[in-house]
Amino acid sequence: MKIFCVGRNYSEHAKELGNAIPEEPVIFMKPKSALIQANTPFYYPSFTNELHYEIEIVLRICKNGRSLQESAASQYYNAYSLGIDFTARDLQVELKKKGLPWEKAKAWDNSAFLSTRWNDLIETNSLSPILFSLKQNENIVQSGNTKDMIFSFDKIVSHISTYFSLNIGDLVYTGTPAGVGECLPGDKLEGFIGEEAFFKLDIK
Repeated sequence: MKIFCVGRNYSEHAKELGNAIPEEPVIFMKPKSALIQANTPFYYPSFTNELHYEIEIVLRICKNGRSLQESAASQYYNAYSLGIDFTARDLQVELKKKGLPWEKAKAWDNSAFLSTRWNDLIETNSLSPILFSLKQNENIVQSGNTKDMIFSFDKIVSHISTYFSLNIGDLVYTGTPAGVGECLPGDKLEGFIGEEAFFKLDIK
């Protein structure tokens, strides 16, 4: 199982971090060990002093494939959920300054949280925009709408498949909207798709 992530896929988020709007999807990966298992507590990592949340819609790959045309990409994912791409922002800033890879800031163990709930795309209209949000201590801190993505689900999946084989069970974190920010031990995070609660997560 592979975890693919898309950076800077919402223009307002790219702007808030001072990044240029990308001309093609920005892809990075997390190892399987980054995924937090269900009912596992999340502990603030010791190596950062600036842990950021990034709420994202996550796709589930349902077919093996490679070098997909964008027009066929929707056949290769069948459900979506909600997750958090946790980022050690202070480490990322330092690594970027030195022109070094981001893995230590993005791909550490337990850096990818995922709800246990899934919405089946066979039963819903995959063309409809998806509204999602994150609350921190009962206050809404991020609100997103997939219609605002720079690159669509199909474009993302097709682009990834140009470079990497897709396998059943792979996950695709599709990017975060504006509003990313710091979380601290004791914070309570809640993720929503529309009005439905998809997860609750305590930072310990």
